[in-house]
Amino acid sequence: MTDTPAPASGAPLRLFNSLTRQLEPFAPVHPGEARVYSCGPTVYNYPHIGNMRAYVFADTLGRTLTYKGYKLTHVINITDVGHLTDDADAGEDKLEKAAAERAQSIWDIARHYTEAYWADIKALNIRQPAHWSIATDYVPQMIDFAKAIADRHCYELDSGLYFDTTSVADYGRLARHGTDEGESRIDPVDGKRHPADFAIWRKTPPGETRQMEWDSPWGRGAPGWHLECSVMSEALLGCPFDIHTGGIDHREIHHPNEIAQNQAHSCSADSGARMWMHNNFLVERSGKMSKSSGEFLRLQLLIDKGYHPLAYRLMCLQAHYRSELEFSWEGLGAALTRLKRLVMGVAPVRDIPAAAVEDRRLTDLLGKFDAAISDDLNTSVALTLLEDVIAMKKTDAGQKRAAIGTIDAVLGIGLLDLLREDLRIRPKAATITDEEIETALARRKEARAAKDFATSDKLRDELIAAGVEVMDGDPLGWDWRLEN
Repeated sequence: MTDTPAPASGAPLRLFNSLTRQLEPFAPVHPGEARVYSCGPTVYNYPHIGNMRAYVFADTLGRTLTYKGYKLTHVINITDVGHLTDDADAGEDKLEKAAAERAQSIWDIARHYTEAYWADIKALNIRQPAHWSIATDYVPQMIDFAKAIADRHCYELDSGLYFDTTSVADYGRLARHGTDEGESRIDPVDGKRHPADFAIWRKTPPGETRQMEWDSPWGRGAPGWHLECSVMSEALLGCPFDIHTGGIDHREIHHPNEIAQNQAHSCSADSGARMWMHNNFLVERSGKMSKSSGEFLRLQLLIDKGYHPLAYRLMCLQAHYRSELEFSWEGLGAALTRLKRLVMGVAPVRDIPAAAVEDRRLTDLLGKFDAAISDDLNTSVALTLLEDVIAMKKTDAGQKRAAIGTIDAVLGIGLLDLLREDLRIRPKAATITDEEIETALARRKEARAAKDFATSDKLRDELIAAGVEVMDGDPLGWDWRLEN
């Protein structure tokens, strides 16, 4: 059961535009609409939790736009071709490399990891976008796009068709190339006119056969990664559209190259999107964020250790999306504890019909929430305001439920659908079953009734040793004791 937020009024929505490096009021290209494109995953492996922070952020943005009354069209792409092992446009195609290493069909690999990504999207309560755009579905349009800009903006080498970055105005302004704070990497491809030039179309080398390749005016091969997003965003959202999102690593190369292509195709200085928004990194000090580390930090690993995936969503919401967020098991545990308290606080009003919010204290808190979320998605403040609403005493339960529903619909935690039992996830390494726990608790209850405290304490200690926290007097009775 999910409440629909009331039409929002009050504070104007202001968002940080990476292109201008400043907060700007959201002014949609089409009145009453919000069109958003988010760079999606390259489906050669499972996404790690750092990857998933980008989609929690994009989902929060989309939920906020809906809350503010806009008709949202959100597109997330799936990259199943063209993304090289080095984002600086060098190396091997990630999907082709994975297929060769595993002796599998590249299409099967893409399908498997796309479905795994979609499972993580669902587990994190991320809303479905209006469109999942699959790169290989748009190859004919990519070829047409490249043909339209080739004469004025590209040149051909033995390895493929390259974009001349000096052919557009102010290349790299998103990443601040050419300034002291600028970021860039150099792709050492022989024959390029300029180091920053990038591939629009990559030819299959002589004597090689790719699993994914198409005929083009520049030879048989595959599109460049940057080309894909320009083509799919324009096809599904028009040009210009409102907001383009992605991780901060995309601000360095991928998005500047998209902008250059958009400028070339539109014959203007238009970047393609009115706003470019980027979430900061999730940092994990042990190095397990990298997919080359073996057991890297993916959402399923958190679940296997007994953490509900929404604890990770809450962990992301506790920090501003533009702030670097450090991951630790202690921090995740604290987020899980906070989530449990939220769920417990909501429980008394979960099944009560929502009522119009008239209590002045609640309307004041909703006003503060609106101001916080309208101030570049200040979710950390919004969370504390949600807790203030939940803690409020002597107020109408229906009004309280409605206020909780309004805030939670934006934060996307799903509090009105969560039970405490849902948060009790069995760790994969647990050596005791739920049934064995219930049996031990029943024996312990009998021992306590008989005042056999020695047996009662012994059973409690055995449960603790098996990773079970006994909660005397709590209706839930027990929970897993998580240690990392």
